[in-house]
Amino acid sequence: MSTLNGKTALAYARVWQHISAKGLPLGRTASQIAIVLMGKHKPMYHPASDCGDYVVVTDCDQIATTGRKMERSMYYSHSGKPGHLKSWTMKEMAEKRGKKELLLRAVSGMLPKNRLRDKRLERLKLFDGPENPYHENVFKNYLMMYEEKVADKGERGTNDEDRLG
Repeated sequence: MSTLNGKTALAYARVWQHISAKGLPLGRTASQIAIVLMGKHKPMYHPASDCGDYVVVTDCDQIATTGRKMERSMYYSHSGKPGHLKSWTMKEMAEKRGKKELLLRAVSGMLPKNRLRDKRLERLKLFDGPENPYHENVFKNYLMMYEEKVADKGERGTNDEDRLG
């Protein structure tokens, strides 16, 4: 008797998802992208299997950061030689390499540190503008969880009288 249960090939099929990063917070967006790249949004997720989807992110140049993170957050690089520690702020990194690099490093830091990390990052496609060459492959536009929460708050109202009454 076969142990095949259901259509597993269909469950492991990779879907192309699109996210527009216009005005979205960097950390929240990166965590949602990491979940999709790992495949945690699928019911048959297992840490040792690579069942994640492709993610196409557009408008990376308009991604938002809150507070004074652009001046206070630091990035470090070390060549291995004594005295060769280099550091730069998030603002310097964004000017030098673009905000795509900020999002890529944030997503990379949220993925597990194992052999699948590089393969998962290869499925992440980042673009500064709204145009991308993968628009025919995109199956669905991914709606972030916190966007749904913001929409729910807008419907219920945010006045103190609404919350208390």
